[in-house]
Amino acid sequence: MKQVTIKNDVLELTTLDYGAIVQKLVVRDKQGKPLNCVVGFEDPEDYREDERFLGACVGRFAGRISGTHLQIGDKSYPISSEKGIHLHGGKKGLGRRTFKLKEVGKGKEPFVTYEYLSPHLEEGYPGNLKVKVTYQLIGNSLKITHKATTDQPTFVNLTNHSYFRLDHEPSPDHLRLQLFSKQRLKTGSDLLPTGELVPVRDTEYDFQKARPLGKTRLDTPYVVDPASKTQVIAWSPVSGIRMQVKTDQPAIVVYTPQDLPSICFETQNFPDAPNHKKFPSCLLDPGETYKNESIFSFDLVP
Repeated sequence: MKQVTIKNDVLELTTLDYGAIVQKLVVRDKQGKPLNCVVGFEDPEDYREDERFLGACVGRFAGRISGTHLQIGDKSYPISSEKGIHLHGGKKGLGRRTFKLKEVGKGKEPFVTYEYLSPHLEEGYPGNLKVKVTYQLIGNSLKITHKATTDQPTFVNLTNHSYFRLDHEPSPDHLRLQLFSKQRLKTGSDLLPTGELVPVRDTEYDFQKARPLGKTRLDTPYVVDPASKTQVIAWSPVSGIRMQVKTDQPAIVVYTPQDLPSICFETQNFPDAPNHKKFPSCLLDPGETYKNESIFSFDLVP
């Protein structure tokens, strides 16, 4: 695997060409000590056996799609499905492919760009899809930009799947979380959206006002409020590190795994969008460019 590290005065980022993975994101805590804020492996080869998509570019469709086929116009395309669910792009989605290291930029705002050409019918998806992922450090922020183009109509929904860990505590219960979302997608026991958008106010999903995560565990698609300049704030009172998330996407899936003291903020389109006409479209046509631009900023709170 090819490993690339870029850094500025605030952040240090290490990525891999395999899965365009974010392996390390180093920030200094309130004591000035460096802290890797993402969960990952020291040995890059360990990612080949990883089933959590740690730090990976996930697609062609991040999240869940119901059923065993994609229907685009009058054409039907079979896709892999387990218990009626197609997850994170299939058995070997983008997170398990080797990208091409396209460019590394030095200077004040360093960046690294990876590309991958997903061939027609890979994992069942139509069209030759050209994917480009760029990681750029801008001051105290990591900007992640996903872009894609296709030669046939196809469904696209890309995201980064980093598990953020803001300190070394064995549990995330103490982390303070604020989600600037008034609604979430209602999901069933299989975590597939029902198609209904429901308010979060006065429910266990309500983090409109900052509060500790506590024993709440989430695997929840939140609807982004376009009027809000920031979508997420997460803060560790132990390390003093505060993270803010901004995105141009219509949803953020917030995922807190049961056995890792971390939180994923998966900026993306609505899960199962291909099967819900009222959801934002995830169809990409030839001549168009798909884009997901998300910014993860870090600072310190005393």
